[in-house]
Amino acid sequence: MNVAMLEWSTAAPAIGAAFFASAVEVVEAFTIVLVVATLRGWRPAVLGTAAALAALAATILGLGPLIERAPLHILQLVIGVLLLLFGVGWLRKASLRAGGVIPLHDEDAIFARETAELSAEVRRRKTSHDWIAGIVAFKAVLLEGLEVVFIVIAVGAGRGLLWPASLGALGACVVVLIIGAVAHRPLSRVPENTLKFGVGVMLSAFGVFWTGEGLGVDWPGNDLALFVFAALFLGAGLLAARIARNTASEATS
Repeated sequence: MNVAMLEWSTAAPAIGAAFFASAVEVVEAFTIVLVVATLRGWRPAVLGTAAALAALAATILGLGPLIERAPLHILQLVIGVLLLLFGVGWLRKASLRAGGVIPLHDEDAIFARETAELSAEVRRRKTSHDWIAGIVAFKAVLLEGLEVVFIVIAVGAGRGLLWPASLGALGACVVVLIIGAVAHRPLSRVPENTLKFGVGVMLSAFGVFWTGEGLGVDWPGNDLALFVFAALFLGAGLLAARIARNTASEATS
């Protein structure tokens, strides 16, 4: 029973972090693919998406052997530092959005902007309109997908959790695509800033944990220390959002 609980306590944070972080990226990619499908039909959208997924698969196959050959402590240290920088960046922006300092992420506004930009690009160029639309879909899926790949590797590579992290990312893709296919509109009701806030907390916690592991730190409670770090970053993020909100209120009064 204790072994099973320990394995679940190890895998659950990796699955959760990969799921929610990937969901944010997939929502953003879906919005742009939907723009392409709305303006030019599903053919260029699907072809561009498929080409991007093929490029991502090739990237994963190329990185796999390199990750397996890297010394574990160096891998943990490098990934830990990158995760910490990545997570704190997300947490900072989410706190500023929650505090009203910068505007919330609006998928409807992004859909309108991308529609206008793609329409203008089509009018400017004399090449095939479907070709332009396919490139737009390709770039969106590739860029957001690379972030998903980085998150999966960063969350899972440190302790042999690539499969749980990959399952979390795959689950996010399936859920977002099903909801998007049913709604057939930008997923503006997804609480994206709340997701980014939570993801920033989880990635920052993993960052501290892996950095310590890479430096040879023996964390009290082993993997359960992740929950302590997450609680500390959650408190810091909420405090930062409150300070930002009060500062913004004082500036406008």
